[in-house]
Amino acid sequence: MWKVLFQEFINDLRIQKLRSFLTMFSIAWGTIAVVLLLAFGEGVKNVMSAGFTNAYDNILMVYGGTTSKEYEGLPKGRSIRYKLEDVEMLERAIPAIEKISPSYGKWGTSLQTDLMKRTTYMEGVYPSFVELRSMYPAEKGRFLNDLDEKYRRRVVFLGNDIAAQLFGDESPVGKQVKLDGMPFTVIGVMIPKIQNSMNNGPDADRAIIPASTFKAVYGSQNINHMLIRPRSTQEIEQVKQEVTRLLANRYKFDPADPNAISIWDTIETAANIRMVMLGIQIFLGVVGLFTLCIAGVGIANIMYVVVKERTREIGIKLAVGARRLHVQIQFMFEALAISLAGGGIGLAFSTAVIAAVRSIPADDGAMQFLTQPELSTAIALLCAAVLVAVGVAAGFFPARKAASLDPVESLRYE
Repeated sequence: MWKVLFQEFINDLRIQKLRSFLTMFSIAWGTIAVVLLLAFGEGVKNVMSAGFTNAYDNILMVYGGTTSKEYEGLPKGRSIRYKLEDVEMLERAIPAIEKISPSYGKWGTSLQTDLMKRTTYMEGVYPSFVELRSMYPAEKGRFLNDLDEKYRRRVVFLGNDIAAQLFGDESPVGKQVKLDGMPFTVIGVMIPKIQNSMNNGPDADRAIIPASTFKAVYGSQNINHMLIRPRSTQEIEQVKQEVTRLLANRYKFDPADPNAISIWDTIETAANIRMVMLGIQIFLGVVGLFTLCIAGVGIANIMYVVVKERTREIGIKLAVGARRLHVQIQFMFEALAISLAGGGIGLAFSTAVIAAVRSIPADDGAMQFLTQPELSTAIALLCAAVLVAVGVAAGFFPARKAASLDPVESLRYE
């Protein structure tokens, strides 16, 4: 049966070449619209998520503030600034903390080699900072380690951009750079990364030294902020509450005072970004889906024309004993075959376009969001399901009309 249906479908294509081509083209075009819109939407979503994660990998950033409430006889308006000892206290007191690091910071730090001089934002941090901020070293270097922190070593880790500005194409690992006039040894350079969110400038322009070295060199008592990663997302609220409670008890401020402590939950922010990008992706998919549905209407119109042209043929089949179900299946099969054939062509073309776009070198500008389209398995399956649905829907009503024809009247049809 299916062999006969397929042969009749091929014969109809040969007889009506132009009509069949235009119908398949409309389906192919609709498929291209759906696939490319979803693929580019998926690519933008992935780049946005990666760009945010590369800056803040599931962390809480804890800042001090100014009290806005009186508390236990103490006046409001007191400045709350945290110290290195607070980091150590939180790490000991809260088992749900997986990683933690302080962040000392200094703008306008001078970095100088024999030939070049630059100023940048410099941070003093713990070795765990490498994972908290995804500042991983290139193959020839390393990040800060526990010995650097313990012995207050004068070592510096550089962002890839500032390293290139200071040393050009040469590897800076093992070389000396003067940091505010003091010699430091470069131990590593950050691997280039996408970063679309930042505080105090991009990581590519940053210099990183041990927190203990920063405190010893600059005599800083107060840290800028703390970075904390909970063990799991289920423990986020617990960690936030415990951090607030412990710091409030230590510095004598009301735990409910929103201005005394500020905790930026980057985990929640990342989830919100994913939801926004999913909404954009759904919108793009709906736009493409409407384009494909219009093509489906075209198939339905063509199938009505086919039913009209083949009225006598249908009458003969019914007169010699063909069941109405067989007639209905024939026309639904043809509509579905046209839909899948056009969709296959559109999917193949879209795959080629995606591969070509992905081969374009990405820069640090807008093109980094446009050169990473992704045709995921979910997108391919969704398109296949939509094509089947369009084919079935487009063929159902013309097929029903064909099956309901009266054999006698059909044989009289001219």
